[in-house]
Amino acid sequence: MERSGVKFFICIAILVSFAASILSLGFSLDVQPASATVESTTVALPVIMYHSILDSVSKAGKYTITPAVLEQDFQYLKKQGYTAVLPDDLIAYANGERQLPPKPILITFDDGYYNNYSYAFPLLKKYDMKAVISIVGNFTEQYSEKEAIMNNNYSHLSWTQLKEMLSEGVIAIGNHSYDMHREQTRIGFCRVSNESEQEYIFNITQDVAHMQALCRNHLDGYEVKTLTYPYGTYNQITEEIAEELGFSITLTCYEKINILTFGQKDTIYSLGRFNRPYGITTYEFMQKLES
Repeated sequence: MERSGVKFFICIAILVSFAASILSLGFSLDVQPASATVESTTVALPVIMYHSILDSVSKAGKYTITPAVLEQDFQYLKKQGYTAVLPDDLIAYANGERQLPPKPILITFDDGYYNNYSYAFPLLKKYDMKAVISIVGNFTEQYSEKEAIMNNNYSHLSWTQLKEMLSEGVIAIGNHSYDMHREQTRIGFCRVSNESEQEYIFNITQDVAHMQALCRNHLDGYEVKTLTYPYGTYNQITEEIAEELGFSITLTCYEKINILTFGQKDTIYSLGRFNRPYGITTYEFMQKLES
């Protein structure tokens, strides 16, 4: 399918999604002033991918680490002179508006676990770190209900908790889909059998656009600029959908150091990330980022 065809189905999906939610959702635009300096043409950007943080060694594993390990990571980054940046910093650099610090790093937390609030949030403030927390809309809505029980082992962040963290200036929100972080129907943004390309474009676009609208409504007009692919699944079509929906950054699960180019917007798409597992030392893990 040519790009114009993809755009057509994206537009249709956006209109359907917005029409379904127009009565309850508000919209706003966040326009950033431009200022340009040219000092460095390329920057290496490592990205760390965290998930759940639990104070239990027995539950630690590939996608769960302890608060002690997270703190050791932050201590290492501070000692080595890294500066944690947020999406707005990367966007400004890619737009040719301003430079990044000498050793930038992007810290990310996937899935929006409640324990990111109870364990990671205090450590982010303590060590002057910043992070992108990518949330799944369906999970956030469930745990925003009055009767929801907050438990570090399984709960997810509520809109109220997200607003509090945003107000502190230490996080940005990432769109991790509304309801595609599941394996029962499709694996992330993978195309399922018997789904036409038009249907695929429509379904992905509608889900992501609905999530964008929810964030604007519940987070006082906040504009999410990062699309974090569920399970890291993406392709050329999803990249085009992301661009058409106004995302400036997309995050994958491929482990690589990213090379950003000043003034080139496409260099902050399909960024690679290093998953942080339990069971290796901070030094051993960080060597991946510095090789």
